[in-house]
Amino acid sequence: MFSTFLNVFKIPELRNKLAFTFGLLVIYRIGFYVPVPGVDQVAMGASVPAGGLGDLMEYFQLFTGGNLRQSTIFGLGIMPYISASIVFQLLVTVVPALEKLQQEGDSGRRKIQEYTRYATVGLCFINAAVWMRYCAGNGWVFAQYTGDFFGMSFTYGIMALLILTTGTVFLMWLGEQIDEYGIGNGISLIIMAGIVAQMPEAIYYVYSHMTFKTVAGPDQMNLPKVIFLVLMFVGVVAGAILITQGQRRIPIQQAKQTRGRRVFGGQRHYLPLRVNHGGVMPIIFASSMLIFPPIVFGFLHNVWPNAFLDFLRSSFGSGGFLYVLAYIIAIYFFAYFWTTVQFRPKEMANNLRDYGSFIPGLRPGKRTADYLEKVMGRITYVGAAFLAVIAIIPNLVSNAMKIPFSVSAFLGGTGLLIVVSVTLDMVQRIEASLVMRDYDGFLGSEGPIKGSRS
Repeated sequence: MFSTFLNVFKIPELRNKLAFTFGLLVIYRIGFYVPVPGVDQVAMGASVPAGGLGDLMEYFQLFTGGNLRQSTIFGLGIMPYISASIVFQLLVTVVPALEKLQQEGDSGRRKIQEYTRYATVGLCFINAAVWMRYCAGNGWVFAQYTGDFFGMSFTYGIMALLILTTGTVFLMWLGEQIDEYGIGNGISLIIMAGIVAQMPEAIYYVYSHMTFKTVAGPDQMNLPKVIFLVLMFVGVVAGAILITQGQRRIPIQQAKQTRGRRVFGGQRHYLPLRVNHGGVMPIIFASSMLIFPPIVFGFLHNVWPNAFLDFLRSSFGSGGFLYVLAYIIAIYFFAYFWTTVQFRPKEMANNLRDYGSFIPGLRPGKRTADYLEKVMGRITYVGAAFLAVIAIIPNLVSNAMKIPFSVSAFLGGTGLLIVVSVTLDMVQRIEASLVMRDYDGFLGSEGPIKGSRS
């Protein structure tokens, strides 16, 4: 293993990609702490409640790479870009013009990516206006900058909107640069960097509040709690690796071709279908979507106080019954949605037919496409179930064992799943570069990392 790490730095191209990726992530972490001018960061930090909005900010920071607790220039994170991507992924399936662009290959996808960037800018202005209005309403903006424009003076309001919008656009640009010149998925690496940066704080909390008493106080971590967190950590890591690498291998038979006196083809190989085809994207999409219901119901309850809105506000809070139910439904929806968008059984069946291959027992064409779609639907159900279990663990543990969400989220839940999945993807890309240049991978002579069969 140590020699493999040394081999990584022996390849100039791979070494430069890793250095470039690390450098951009450092730039992101520096900007993460640069505050928006005119916002009273001390008053804001002291006013954020422990639950409710505070938990929502924790979620926001976990899944978007932003930092609204201190309202920094990267405060909105990459959520507007993720939202715009979801919108255009949906539109591609229903708008014929966008579907035609998608089928044109790289040029069409670049055009759709351009539209996504424009939509991101528009969403940034809307999100920034809502957030700055909320800050001004809570007295977090210095008095000399207040006014009638979203609770602020016109000049300061425009400046604040431009700063937050520019921060998100810059993060989007960083992610695209990592995709093109670095190694790994840029957006996922930015999210992972934000999670990893918070893990030492969670570990220190466990260490500083640890006690060997049998009965621990509400803010203490006794031995059973610590053991449970460790087991949860190991279980989530093992499960994440298993489900991320898990594959359903479909046997493919290549047709025999006779040329003169020689017979070609006839080989048997496999078509791997990933169990968790969407990766961590369903969790990120679902979490981004569920940030808004508690805020909306809380605002409506403040305007029209009544028992029903109060019930919805509390139920959609972190760990509430409706929140957990909506979270699971949203994860299933986005898991199937992402699979539908990315996995195209008709195109795959046509490619198999064009290359003279077929699935034994099935005729090429529609029957093959229907079979692939049926199999993918079944394994996506299993993958989505695993994601749903992992996603709700932090909420259940936090509420049942009175462990802070900042600890349960990073030591045994969605945050850990994101770190493991993104790390596996990066390791596989590095390993592919090593094997391509005749170096041993991370497993040495045993070969590259492979997915488990099912």
